[in-house]
Amino acid sequence: MKRLATARVPRVRLPGGERGRLTALYGGLLVLAGAILIGLINFLVRQGLYTTIVTAVAPASHRPGGLSEPSAAVRGSAAPTRVPRDQSVPDSLKVFTEAAEHAAQQRLLTVSLITLAAFAVLSVALAWWMAGRVLRPVGVITRTARRLSGENLHERIALDAPKGELKQLADTFDGMLDRMEHLVGAQKRFAANAAHELRTSLAVQRAAAEIGLATTDPEAVARIRRKLIEVADSSQRLIEGLLLLSVSDQGLDHREPVALHELTDSVTAELTVSERAREHSITVRADTSPVTVQGDPILLTHLVRNLVDNALRHNHDGGHVTVTVHDHTLEVANSGPRVPPQTVPYLFEPFRRLEERRHGPGEGAGLGLSIVASIARAHHARTAAEANPDGGLTVRVVFPSPENRGARGRGAPGRPQNRA
Repeated sequence: MKRLATARVPRVRLPGGERGRLTALYGGLLVLAGAILIGLINFLVRQGLYTTIVTAVAPASHRPGGLSEPSAAVRGSAAPTRVPRDQSVPDSLKVFTEAAEHAAQQRLLTVSLITLAAFAVLSVALAWWMAGRVLRPVGVITRTARRLSGENLHERIALDAPKGELKQLADTFDGMLDRMEHLVGAQKRFAANAAHELRTSLAVQRAAAEIGLATTDPEAVARIRRKLIEVADSSQRLIEGLLLLSVSDQGLDHREPVALHELTDSVTAELTVSERAREHSITVRADTSPVTVQGDPILLTHLVRNLVDNALRHNHDGGHVTVTVHDHTLEVANSGPRVPPQTVPYLFEPFRRLEERRHGPGEGAGLGLSIVASIARAHHARTAAEANPDGGLTVRVVFPSPENRGARGRGAPGRPQNRA
């Protein structure tokens, strides 16, 4: 069967630009309202104009030199009397009344049309001015957006206007600029620090190769060989950490129930007997209660491992690490040097340290807590940290409660299948 062709109704196009459209809309509405008002006035005046003229003119016929003999209906009346149109009146009075009615209607129509034309011009001018006033904040936002670049992200609109939708839009735009400035600054620091980390490793390798391998001493060659392997391992861990950070930033494409307490017990037991814990006599204790979260078990393993490894790395001899899991909260507390409270929020940024570079086994130098924050965001969890009064740090990862888990799981951004 052939489809019947349907005629498309042409759309009415308003003048270009929002100000032109608002002017056409406001001006059209004002002109329409004025036309309706003038039409209504003309209609009402026409309805009773004949009777009004007859009523006003009829008593004048009593006077000397009057128009003619009045009819019986109006004869002997001391005050003007309403005379209906269908009542018989003298021919001379009727002719005069109709002429007066026609002249009054013509005059009223002429004045009405002139007034409507003047009102239309005034309405368009007023609508143009009003549209400009309404759209002024939009112009400010547009000019600011065009002017912004990576060099002047500190500028803000700071719209000085009463509360309303456009004021809310400007404030929202300022808030977006705050977040963009923070993200761009973090990305610049990340790129600079990553380049510095990689450049340092390459410089160490080059120095070892140029200076150490120039000798023929077997012991020196073996020592340089171990140093090169150590630096290569450190660079590999750094690259793996960067890849893991990139993967976790992309979100999850698969979620499954994960027994967080069992995963934490397994990772803690593994790190308790690690080389770092044995060398520095650090005690690792775990206190967990059954908690199940929705997420990626591999990424969650990296999260727990980074937290515990960070607590081991930034500790002192004979220190302790306490790992607890309760009420959908993973908490890792450790002893160690005092942490200035004002620096705690920056520890979740890549390559931020309180001490000098200290390479060792882990997920990448300076990336531990940044990876934790990224994996937590992918699981819609919140991260928080606070400095302990006696030294060290306490880091908490709060996972979403069961009632919010389903809503947050839907629409989560996807990520590639490959995992670090």
